[in-house]
Amino acid sequence: MKNILFLASEAVPFIKTGGLADVVGSLPREVDKNYFDARIMIPKYMCMKEDDRNNLQYVTHFYMDYMGQSRYVGVLKKEVDGVLYYFIDNEYYFAGNKPYGNWYWDLEKFCFFCYAALSALPLLNFHPDVIHCHDWQTGLVPVLLKDRFAGGEFFRSIRSVFTIHNLRFQGTWDKKTIQRFTELSDYYFTPDKLEFKKDANLLKGGLVYADAITTVSRTYAKEIQTAFYGEGLEGLLQARDHDLRGIVNGIDYNAWNPKRDPYLAYPYDKVSVHKEKGKNKRDLQESLGLAVDDETMLISMVTRLTDQKGLDLVERVFDELCQDRVQFVILGTGDEHYENLFRYFAWKYPDRVSAQIYYSEEISHKIYAGSDAFLMPSLFEPCGLSQLISLRYGTIPIVRETGGLCDTVEPFNEYEKKGTGFSFSNYNAHEMMACVRYAERIYYDDKKSWRGLINRAMKADFSWKSSALQYQELYDWLVEWR
Repeated sequence: MKNILFLASEAVPFIKTGGLADVVGSLPREVDKNYFDARIMIPKYMCMKEDDRNNLQYVTHFYMDYMGQSRYVGVLKKEVDGVLYYFIDNEYYFAGNKPYGNWYWDLEKFCFFCYAALSALPLLNFHPDVIHCHDWQTGLVPVLLKDRFAGGEFFRSIRSVFTIHNLRFQGTWDKKTIQRFTELSDYYFTPDKLEFKKDANLLKGGLVYADAITTVSRTYAKEIQTAFYGEGLEGLLQARDHDLRGIVNGIDYNAWNPKRDPYLAYPYDKVSVHKEKGKNKRDLQESLGLAVDDETMLISMVTRLTDQKGLDLVERVFDELCQDRVQFVILGTGDEHYENLFRYFAWKYPDRVSAQIYYSEEISHKIYAGSDAFLMPSLFEPCGLSQLISLRYGTIPIVRETGGLCDTVEPFNEYEKKGTGFSFSNYNAHEMMACVRYAERIYYDDKKSWRGLINRAMKADFSWKSSALQYQELYDWLVEWR
């Protein structure tokens, strides 16, 4: 039995701000429990649901010297779906109404978390063979395993994996501050270690010192070794190419199941999709105040409203696209500019544009089920989960060929009758518009091909099965290499 500890800043079902939480909460459930004991450790945030906070079981507590003070560290646990979650408790650091917010404070908070997590391990009767770290918040752990904790017998054999979910977020601040938070010596603050453009970078620490690196799609693993996508770290990633693997994320096929989805008025599966999907479309149109029309193509976006998601392309041609026979639904929050932009378009085209500037789990499920197509024109997309969900619901993705979008959406070929979606390559608004209009043409003029797209989309398998096997191979390799 090999022991794997997932260390992260968030995980479903307890705390979620994005796809990171879905991955951390889902993958440990899918690894083979006959060979792997996979557990999860996250902070105990005060912004977790009260019922979740109050139903945790006390494990232990201790005091740890950090930044010249004796700091309380509590450890609690709860088992969910056969996976044991550990929670690091310290109300000084993990209070507040959201898990992130102030960059300076977050840097200190997660450096503390890394120290506390490693310090707690010997008290838990659980010796991990591999610690699987996720994003910059845990980037200090691979460094500490080679430094502060390297001398202890308990830690000597532990290997680390570092997963990049989004290279843009790196945990960067001035060297003096990061050195104070990490309590590392001057040795670590040089250009070949944590120094980055005369500052210091926690994510870079994870990339330098982890025994293996993964990212969340094969294409993104290659893209981040180029200057355009590498965020200044492309040289380091090129140097570690042999230790870097791209493994596509999966989605939870129980949580995202149109046949058993409690939010849908008309559940459906691969057999009944052509009969029931249209009913969900009408239900969505009615609930959002759009003109109820079975024939009009309904295109949706469920996304953070940021430049990364290609919204500048959408802005450039949206007026023009609204002259077509289409409806648009947008669900999400983000940059004020885009929030107001879509509010404006909803006011200008009230019967064909609905802007839901908030996030609702229920509405998102209804949108995935009730839409005909799903638009993701991302500037970059490490993996993307929305296109996987849309495929699961028989909603045809229209994507830019980047990162995980390139790996998971097969472009439609009308001559060979292959493909699960539509794609364009250049980051160009009119190329995106041409792709959308190609999808419109197939939708309106070739119903048989559109039905074939839906059938192939729903047959595609992006559950965690295949990805979990690839992670298991990686864990095996690390433990045997040790």
